[in-house]
Amino acid sequence: MRWLPAFLSASLFAAGSFAARKSSEERFAEFHAKQTSHAPIKLKDSSFKSLTAPPRDYSVAVVLTALDPRYGCQLCREFQPEWELLSKSWVKGDKSGESRVIFGSLDFSEGRETFMGFGLQTAPVLFFFPPTIGPHAAASPEPIRYDFTNGPVPAEVVHSWLVRHLDGRPHPPVKRPVDYIKWAVSFTMITGSLTGVYVAWPYVVPVIQNRNVWAAFTLIAILLFTSGHMYNQIRKVPYVANNPRGGVSYFAAGFQNQYGLETQIIAALYGILSFAVISLAVKVPRIADPKSQTIAVWAWSGVLLVVYSFLLSIFRLKNAGYPFYLPPFM
Repeated sequence: MRWLPAFLSASLFAAGSFAARKSSEERFAEFHAKQTSHAPIKLKDSSFKSLTAPPRDYSVAVVLTALDPRYGCQLCREFQPEWELLSKSWVKGDKSGESRVIFGSLDFSEGRETFMGFGLQTAPVLFFFPPTIGPHAAASPEPIRYDFTNGPVPAEVVHSWLVRHLDGRPHPPVKRPVDYIKWAVSFTMITGSLTGVYVAWPYVVPVIQNRNVWAAFTLIAILLFTSGHMYNQIRKVPYVANNPRGGVSYFAAGFQNQYGLETQIIAALYGILSFAVISLAVKVPRIADPKSQTIAVWAWSGVLLVVYSFLLSIFRLKNAGYPFYLPPFM
């Protein structure tokens, strides 16, 4: 930044007698009147030099940008509306100019000399020029540069940055215009949703109040969590794995490990066992024919025996020291 004082001195000297003919107060009054009607002020090389020339008892915030599509500056086009919003909000909230801040924009097409003088290779660049005289004069006349390395920023962020350099002066807030289209879309969506709920409510209530629906939902949730679904989500376990013989392993060794497919198999076994128990406890007693009831009892009991035996065999497969087993899977 050592080159900045030299550049400022040279450029301001080149501005010649124009800046010298006008005092700081006269220049502030001139540019403040311009930004009252149109903020930020569109600058050229000459007006930029006049605006930033010392002595200066006011602050200047200027964006050096390149809005022409030929330059392909997407960041410039994205930030420009935010800069205009900040400038207009500030000027509207401080019409008397008590904060003594001038907002400007200098496009590359109108300020090539300024860009070259600062040695700028990219845009946009935001400079803040503090006062050089008066009660708020800065210790150094060098401008302060805002960093755009993180991409486009909203007006509120730049406003906070400016406030840090304007102690003891008014800080009008950023006021975004009302987005009537957004409000209309939101109102339409809310109204449509409420209408849909009103129309569907007579059909939805019986489903919500149905005990079987809640029982099924509860049972599915229990099966998911008891089979290790959350463990898979947390540990990001593989679905299956290769075994030493070149095949596929569906079950991981040890009770502290498991595969994704293994979880699904265990959940299916738990589901079959649950359905068998529910059938024996609820469905079978309602069978009127004694012979059919006996067949159902033996059938569901057989399902319980076979599936539970297979489940125990999986436990023994995961840990050879597991002591329990049940035929037919030994």
